[in-house]
Amino acid sequence: IDVDLSRHTMTAYVGASVVKGPVSMVDGAPATPTVVGTFRVYHKNPLMTMRGFNDDGTRYETPNVPSSSFFHRGYALHGAPWRSSYGYSASHGCINLPVDVARWVYGFATVGTPVVSHR
Repeated sequence: IDVDLSRHTMTAYVGASVVKGPVSMVDGAPATPTVVGTFRVYHKNPLMTMRGFNDDGTRYETPNVPSSSFFHRGYALHGAPWRSSYGYSASHGCINLPVDVARWVYGFATVGTPVVSHR
């Protein structure tokens, strides 16, 4: 899975062949950037509550986050039903995807699938 932070897109590959995308996504805001590097999906959760801190130190809690595929610490590709558009930087660092795309990624990316995040 290729995460292009400059273009705000996610593309899934099998070998050198594109199987999904590029799809517009929302990556980390300037104060809460998405990690850059080569990682692997290490955990998946079909539906969860995400909790953490905003850049101003206040806490957030987002229930019913669908189709989370974690690739580094608390960073995941996941559905974002609260978003009405994609293609910009505004998340807490995760890759926010349309719900149907996140569901597809969840089914496609087994534990161990490489995720490359770059600018």
